[in-house]
Amino acid sequence: QFWEETAGASPPRAVLPPRTSSTGASAKTPRKSIQLAEGGPADFTRRKPKCVEFGLRRAQGPDGGFSASKYSHIGGFHATSNVMAGKLLNIPIAGTHAHSFVQSYTSLALVEGVKVKRVKGGTEEMVELIPLVMKYREELGWQETNEGELAAFVGYASSFPNMFLCLIDTYDTLQSGLRNFILVSLVLNDLGYEPRGIRLDSGDLSYLSLECEYVFHEMADRFDRPCFYDMDIVASNDINEGVLHSLNKQGHGITMFGIGTNLVTCQSQPALGCVYKLVEIDGEPRIKLSNDIEKVLIPGRKVAYRLFGEAGWPLLDLLVHSNEADQPTEGQRTLCLHPFMEQKRVAVVPKRVVRLHNLVFDGKNGVVPGQLSSLGETRQFVNDQINHTRPDLLRYVNSGEYKVSVSEKTFRFLHQLWQTETPVRELR
Repeated sequence: QFWEETAGASPPRAVLPPRTSSTGASAKTPRKSIQLAEGGPADFTRRKPKCVEFGLRRAQGPDGGFSASKYSHIGGFHATSNVMAGKLLNIPIAGTHAHSFVQSYTSLALVEGVKVKRVKGGTEEMVELIPLVMKYREELGWQETNEGELAAFVGYASSFPNMFLCLIDTYDTLQSGLRNFILVSLVLNDLGYEPRGIRLDSGDLSYLSLECEYVFHEMADRFDRPCFYDMDIVASNDINEGVLHSLNKQGHGITMFGIGTNLVTCQSQPALGCVYKLVEIDGEPRIKLSNDIEKVLIPGRKVAYRLFGEAGWPLLDLLVHSNEADQPTEGQRTLCLHPFMEQKRVAVVPKRVVRLHNLVFDGKNGVVPGQLSSLGETRQFVNDQINHTRPDLLRYVNSGEYKVSVSEKTFRFLHQLWQTETPVRELR
């Protein structure tokens, strides 16, 4: 049927509070996640992962990278690796070093004497990192880690002690990269800094992220370092929508996704399947007919409204001719029809009515005075629209169908003009 009574569905359930221990403190013991966002129990103590745009080097066209950074931020991405876009658009910048940075270090001799300022205790003395790192290395028994990688992390820490987030899969993720990161992080934390986390760029992201998270929690308990509970685990490596859903089903410990190629090149839908068509000229409504019903135009200048129900969800969008006297209003019964099938109709008594479009360019009159929304305001608007969308419409598989209807007068005018513009065949 045209109208499905899914619009009255209950709003999403509130997120449960974090688990607490018998003493009332948050339960932060080493654990592995059972986070299953689709079809299983959820771990409500886990942070919701953020997304970062990583696609500058793969973007297409002269300004493809800049446009991708801008519009992914509007769409909800937390940050970008594009430094220029971050500077010009005031978007948070995020990124890590490359594999080649780690490869360029061959031994610990390259970072002998490297120092970092101590910020804990107010002394601000310069402290050499290598002796402290080697002390933790011996205590933990991790002498077999790659020394070139360890040297690279020490060098990186000396330049970015406040933003220490390392790529750990250059040689061996669990046996070398993770351990080297922890060694340097413990020293930085001793000096008053809070290391940020790690990035995984290959391998089984579900398994590796859970193992890394488990080790972080062990280190937090062993050395009494609360910051290790809050380490970011960033995942990259050809992330797309299918990978995200798969990871959610498997369970993971990832707190941030770095998405590049599949985002900025729109591999799943490289072309936007819509066009502009003429519906009115000099006040005269025009129509285009077609044997394909979806290509028949709805003529005339129209106003689009979104009608909300009592549950807070939008019920449908309604197109009304701009010269109609009866525009939809809150609490008033409105007949909404399928544009091409008269028997598919529904009467809506909207709890709230929102006009969807504002005029910014008016033909011969030019640009309409007024101020366009800022990037931040547009981002917030998009976020609000998603939060007010029925959950069944956002399903990855078998999503619901959102209805767009027309008013009764618009329906009559459409079909009257359709008949007028259609030649009458003569058969003999």
